[in-house]
Amino acid sequence: MTDTQKAGEKYDGFTAEEREAMKERAKELKTAARRPARSKKVDGLTDLLEKIAEMPDEDRAIAERVHAVITAAGPDLEPRTWYGQPAYAKDGQVVCFFQSSSKFRTRYSTLGFNEAAQLDDGPMWPTAFAIVEITDAVEKQIAALVTRAVA
Repeated sequence: MTDTQKAGEKYDGFTAEEREAMKERAKELKTAARRPARSKKVDGLTDLLEKIAEMPDEDRAIAERVHAVITAAGPDLEPRTWYGQPAYAKDGQVVCFFQSSSKFRTRYSTLGFNEAAQLDDGPMWPTAFAIVEITDAVEKQIAALVTRAVA
């Protein structure tokens, strides 16, 4: 039995949190398909800010600062949600996303980068970074990664 599985509940390969994320993604796709193109960026920002507001205090404080750094470093990125997480896209493809520690009951929040970020650095490079605290140095590192990712 997993940490998130209830006694007597049959395990079907996905945790309750994973199933919820899949449902959120399906809802995001349906909502995006119904929105006029001109309102997608504004509505995407609203969705993203709502997700941040729903987070527990510690995660929310980190997410708010990460959001501020990303929007400053990548002003052309489109804010949106992705699997119920704050995310930032370029040309419709998610470049980076913030996953709060509460999302999947993990030890730390994560700033992740997808393939569109092209952070390639030799034969191996990181695509996700654990964040337990936001400091000035962490903000500078996030800004540098986002700037490189959208270049």
